[in-house]
Amino acid sequence: MASIAPKESTMLYKAPFLSECDAMPEQTKHWITKGDKVLMPTYARFPLVLTQGDGATVADVDGNTYLDFVSGVAVNALGHCDPLLVNAVQDQAETLLHVSNLYYNLPQIQLAQALVEHSFADKVFFCNSGAESVEAAIKLARIYAHENMAGNQFEIITAEQSFHGRTLTALSATGQTKYQQGFEPLVPGFKHVPFNDIQAIETAVGPQTAAVMLEPIQGEGGVRVPSPGYLAAVRKLCDKHGLLLIFDEVQTGMGRTGHLFAYQDEGIEPDILTLAKGLGGGLPIGALLAKDKVALSFKPGTHASTFGGNPLVCRAGMAVLDRITQASFLKQVRERGADLWARFSDLRDKTGVITDLRGRGLMIAMDLAIPAIPVIETAMRRGVLLNRTSEKTLRLIPPLTIQAEEINRMYSILSAILVEQFNAKT
Repeated sequence: MASIAPKESTMLYKAPFLSECDAMPEQTKHWITKGDKVLMPTYARFPLVLTQGDGATVADVDGNTYLDFVSGVAVNALGHCDPLLVNAVQDQAETLLHVSNLYYNLPQIQLAQALVEHSFADKVFFCNSGAESVEAAIKLARIYAHENMAGNQFEIITAEQSFHGRTLTALSATGQTKYQQGFEPLVPGFKHVPFNDIQAIETAVGPQTAAVMLEPIQGEGGVRVPSPGYLAAVRKLCDKHGLLLIFDEVQTGMGRTGHLFAYQDEGIEPDILTLAKGLGGGLPIGALLAKDKVALSFKPGTHASTFGGNPLVCRAGMAVLDRITQASFLKQVRERGADLWARFSDLRDKTGVITDLRGRGLMIAMDLAIPAIPVIETAMRRGVLLNRTSEKTLRLIPPLTIQAEEINRMYSILSAILVEQFNAKT
């Protein structure tokens, strides 16, 4: 695909609601009108219809281009339409798209073998999304506890402000009531405790506790990074009580934090790990990784996924994993993340617009002294796509292949907007 030449957006809208966007370009308004007639209103979408991507740049239906610092919510690890990924998918599409898991297929075996080689795990189960991988982790923890723990141990301790997915069980595990309202009664078996508080977990452990499930860094909760030693203390606590430790690395996995998996920066290992997002580089795939002692509780008939691990998505996963595990790749992620951190840290120190800065690698959040939505909308009009996790928290999760010049351009635009918006409010 031909590269997309970056240019400043000419979009004229000011809010992500069609009724307030009469000045939208013709094609954008045309397609949004069609979309709103047939799509369920489950998203507060920005009025943007994207049609093409190349690296960290995307283009809309009216020809405007944008630097993408959302990357499909940490999915497009290699950026948009990475040539090696595209070639792998094209080749596999011409070879074998799908076969049932009643049979083996080569890409599935090869990807599972690679994940095992690069992680703590002995076995892999493939599914289609992060929420599905969390569902599988919960089922695996429960059946392991049923077979190996005394008493009726089925409860899982999770953290407040966590996010584990939108299916009913994953939603029940999630520690944010705003996602759960209207879906009660929730699935029983979960206790929520404050994140980064080892004593809270110790207190919550009871006779029915089977496992602890945590994000090593909370993503949707605002990129909350625990204190040094917290995750190691959780591992020690689980060992003390004979509990399983589950890490949800749907967002932090596949190089996002500067390591292939976030747990690798902590010097510990979980018993079970969930994975998705960046693994497929844009194709839907999830994975459950586990040690043999736990994984072998799954037997034929205990869990399954019709599309899980099909040849197409596993071939994509191999292309992504091959690239990320190259010697210099993760080093560059750490360097780019350090560059972003240094720039916004300097801006925080020089102005009052940033009240807190958090993150690791290319997963950075900043709490603002001003609302995030006007910043995001202004950035979009100037050609940068940004994301928020709460009313006043911006999150930067660009492709892991983001280039220094693109960081320079984004920072120039965003820093100017932050200062403008802050000065206008004071």
